[in-house]
Amino acid sequence: MKANEESDDEIHMVDFPGGPKAFEICAKFCYGMTVTLNAYNVVAARCAAEYLEMTEDIDRGNLIFKIEVFLNSSIFRSWKDSIIVLQTTKSLLPWSEDLKIIGRCIDSIASKTSVNPVNITWSYTYNRKLAEPDKIVEDGVKFPEKFESVPKDWWVEDICELEIDLYKRVMISVKSKGRMDGSVIGEALKTYAVRWLPDSVDALVSDAHAWRNTSLVETIVCLLPSDKGVGCSCSFLLKLLKVAILVGADESSREDLVNRISMKLHEASVTDLLIPSRSPQITTYDVELVQCIVNRFLMHEKSNWDMDVVGKNEKGADSFVLGHGSLLSVAKLIDGYLAEIARDRNLTLSSFIDLSHTIPQSARLVHDGLYKAIDIYLKEHPNLTKVERKKICGLMDVKKLSIDASMHAAQNERLPLRVVVQVLFFEQVRASANVRSINNNPRDASRSTTNTDEECEKTAAESCRTLKKQMSQMRIKEEEFRKNGKLAKKNSKNGRSGIQLLPSRSRRIFDKLWVVGKGHGDNKSSESSGSSQSPTSMAPGDTKSSGSSSRHRRHSIS
Repeated sequence: MKANEESDDEIHMVDFPGGPKAFEICAKFCYGMTVTLNAYNVVAARCAAEYLEMTEDIDRGNLIFKIEVFLNSSIFRSWKDSIIVLQTTKSLLPWSEDLKIIGRCIDSIASKTSVNPVNITWSYTYNRKLAEPDKIVEDGVKFPEKFESVPKDWWVEDICELEIDLYKRVMISVKSKGRMDGSVIGEALKTYAVRWLPDSVDALVSDAHAWRNTSLVETIVCLLPSDKGVGCSCSFLLKLLKVAILVGADESSREDLVNRISMKLHEASVTDLLIPSRSPQITTYDVELVQCIVNRFLMHEKSNWDMDVVGKNEKGADSFVLGHGSLLSVAKLIDGYLAEIARDRNLTLSSFIDLSHTIPQSARLVHDGLYKAIDIYLKEHPNLTKVERKKICGLMDVKKLSIDASMHAAQNERLPLRVVVQVLFFEQVRASANVRSINNNPRDASRSTTNTDEECEKTAAESCRTLKKQMSQMRIKEEEFRKNGKLAKKNSKNGRSGIQLLPSRSRRIFDKLWVVGKGHGDNKSSESSGSSQSPTSMAPGDTKSSGSSSRHRRHSIS
């Protein structure tokens, strides 16, 4: 009417939902022309018909009625059409929300995700690498058998095309139905994160996408399965934590991730734990955060242990470790992590020691990993004082080193002299225990190695007393020893007739350590405490003693 009054051929309707194309659909319907509706234009046409009040009160079988029939009979019954329609609702707010089109689309999608995979007959997108149990064999398989191979997470890629706010609403609806496994929810969230989070750090923190990335991370965290023990893998959670720190996600999201990671820490790898540090930290990686995660893991383990022993007799620490293999896995994990961060020149000794101490000693059945980390730290920090080197080496127990690690430690010039002597000493105790066990039980030689450590413990005290006694005798003959610098070599040749417990290479190292220790004077005696004296070194007068006496002396030292 206004256009006719102004003799204007154009009508401007600024707030008309759907624009000219939607209006054209309504106009064609009024004139009885053929109208084509599909998933891409049906929402715009429905909103336009509502705007024009094309209801049943005006005319029976009006456009609103016909569009509703089309939605219910076709669109909402189709998997992909429901997703397409939901995507088009974004530009038609608030009309699409008020007409409950969004809610009905979400309910249709969520209902279809809960259908038994055997009953799925519609097409879907699944480009990810199929797991072996879910693999669909194309050749030689009948059509019904292919349906049985549809994976449970068949739907996750299709809904990844939704914007984050619509995706959140769909996932909340899926979870509310209570028919979806937590592992499938976790896979869906992982797929969505891979789809939308950029790979580069610069793109993550760029001003253009900072807000979107922050919102995305916080939304994914809030959608994680309520059961923190299932769902996403620990590797994915750690990657999500790294992104959350980079984009500056809120504290509650990061706290939730830390709690979830701590419950599954035994599944992580060393690479997963390499979380870049943020200012004002000067280290390359965030060691404090990892230590916090380990402490929480130990709290969970202790809580589980307390629940397990309710109504039972209390057990010792060894029983606790043997009953919880996850603690052993975390011990290996942290030793590997220590080896990685040990290369950082800015890592303080106290940080290294504190992180090592978070793992109970009983959880480290073998100290090879810890020795490797200590060796790397000593190599990268050559300016450590004598006291500091002694302190860091005190973290490991030389009795828990493997044979290969012991041989490496015996030749390691970075280790304190006393530690090298202890390594050689306990290797000889172990060898002596093996020989004694085989001699005593020749028929059970195959089982003798199982009690090696116990034999070492029984033999150590006695051997140590004998060693100290002979070391005191060697000090009395110090002056005579200096006159004959080739004594060690001579004894090595004379000792070939007896049992040779020390490998020739280790004996040479031990002799070298003896000469170096005496070369520095008496100030080495406090560090050596008697054990730094070479058990292969003897006074000249002893070299001419009987063969049996010589063998007895070497055996008692070992």
